[in-house]
Amino acid sequence: MGARLPVTDAFPPLRAWQRKALVVYLRRRSEDFMAVATPGAGKTTFALRIAAELLADGTVEAVTVVAPTEHLKTQWATAAARVGIQLDDAFRNADLHSSADFHGAVVTYAQVGVAPHVHRRRTMTRRTMVILDEIHHAGDSRSWGDGVKAAFEPAVRRLMLTGTPFRSDDNPIPFVTYERGSDGLQRSRADSVYGYSDALAEGVVRPVIFLAYSGETRWRTSAGDELAARLGEPMTQDLVAQAWRTALDPAGDWMPQVLRAADARLQVLRAGGMSDAAGLVIASDQQSARAYARLIERVTGERAVVVLSDDVGASARIASFAASDQRWMVAVRMVSEGVDIPRLAVGVYATSASTPLFFAQAIGRFVRARRPGETASVFLPSVPHLLGLASEMEAERDHVLGAPKRQDGLDDDLLERAQRNEKASGELEKRFEALSATAELDQVIFDGASFGTAAQAGTPEEEEYLGLPGLLTADQVAVLLGKRQAEQLAAQRRRQAGSEPVPAPRPASPPLSAAERRVTLRRQLNALVAAHHHRTGLPHGKIHAELRRRCGGPPSAQATIEQLEERIATVQSL
Repeated sequence: MGARLPVTDAFPPLRAWQRKALVVYLRRRSEDFMAVATPGAGKTTFALRIAAELLADGTVEAVTVVAPTEHLKTQWATAAARVGIQLDDAFRNADLHSSADFHGAVVTYAQVGVAPHVHRRRTMTRRTMVILDEIHHAGDSRSWGDGVKAAFEPAVRRLMLTGTPFRSDDNPIPFVTYERGSDGLQRSRADSVYGYSDALAEGVVRPVIFLAYSGETRWRTSAGDELAARLGEPMTQDLVAQAWRTALDPAGDWMPQVLRAADARLQVLRAGGMSDAAGLVIASDQQSARAYARLIERVTGERAVVVLSDDVGASARIASFAASDQRWMVAVRMVSEGVDIPRLAVGVYATSASTPLFFAQAIGRFVRARRPGETASVFLPSVPHLLGLASEMEAERDHVLGAPKRQDGLDDDLLERAQRNEKASGELEKRFEALSATAELDQVIFDGASFGTAAQAGTPEEEEYLGLPGLLTADQVAVLLGKRQAEQLAAQRRRQAGSEPVPAPRPASPPLSAAERRVTLRRQLNALVAAHHHRTGLPHGKIHAELRRRCGGPPSAQATIEQLEERIATVQSL
């Protein structure tokens, strides 16, 4: 006697996007279906509901789930068991077949790539539905893609899932449909799309507040020269990378100051309605991860959980942390994709990985909403590329075949290095020496808009932003940030006025510096976007995106004075 068929009535109520996508799927009944949904939206529940429908009506007899990592195999099997679908997450290629106690198995892309003939035989033995989780991994290597295609061509149904941006390359992903655009390039076509901005508007995911920290950095080159730069100021890519790396050095002052601010934010969230809120530091390598854990203990008085992918029991440590009340975890890559720790609410992006794919995966760990009003806060270096990614949370990217290679983070090998190589580079250590770094809050980014002016770490001005209530709607976040910025600017004007002994009769105002002009223009642009939002109901992010489409240029966090002025004129004409 085999496993009992799941009962669809036992499923939790579906969200609006899940119901809509389910109707589309059941109406089409096509062999291949691709669903793109932002992290935290509920792709797993959606896929399992479809599997239950197809098992119940006899369309399929078995289910195979292909996941990126070993940890996610366990997570899939646990989620499936809760709704009556039994999946064997301990299946090995040598087993050939699963026990009759199971409806199917969970395997990894690497497992399929090694022995596609085993999985093809299993697929042909029983009418099978295949769920390809984070399908972009089938394009990571030719062997994985070829293995997936060979193994699952005989499947009755194939459901592809992804929640992060695709990369541009020349490797077609198996079973994904491509359509040629007017530019001659082929782009992937999804059957269901549910983006971050849609999920935020419907309360499915949390609002994410990015707190960008700049500061003075000093380092010594291999030639013995000492260089200094302010993180976040315009400079060459090499200097940006070196200043960034100096800031992340555990021996400097930047990381302790940022960790202290992040823990203060975490305590505000815990005291304000998220009593189990947790923080996560994402590190570049194992050596840094251990050093950050020691810093956290020094700053907070509590030990942090350290998760390294090659440690025995790493998955068990993640599961234990998810169910505990511990405050901080430090990890390198184990939590970059798919790992479910709903109580994560504060992040410190302390890694040099900067591809849109890795960034989206990392931020995806903080967006899962549990109850109305929960917010997430992510602390990151004030690096132009990261500020752009933070401002484009709602961006959706299709997989593009044959696109020209660009240095935009989609075509480099940073993701692979960040995900697979956690060792610190001894050769790089010899060529570079971080000397010092200090931190100050540069700006706060929310929904594509930038708020605030520079505030030194540990000052009341910084505390005003760290003390934002933890339970807020997206609209309330934007209103409060605007109010904080106005109060900050007013306080600065009062201090300037108080420092002048006896004002001369109607003195000419001193010219504003470029930094002051940018702050003033950003504030004016945000106010006009907010007014347009209240008139039209359009999300702030969509309004900013439309202004960028019309005027060109980067997000407002990086925009020049001229670009901000053009956008102000444009939004006034909308």
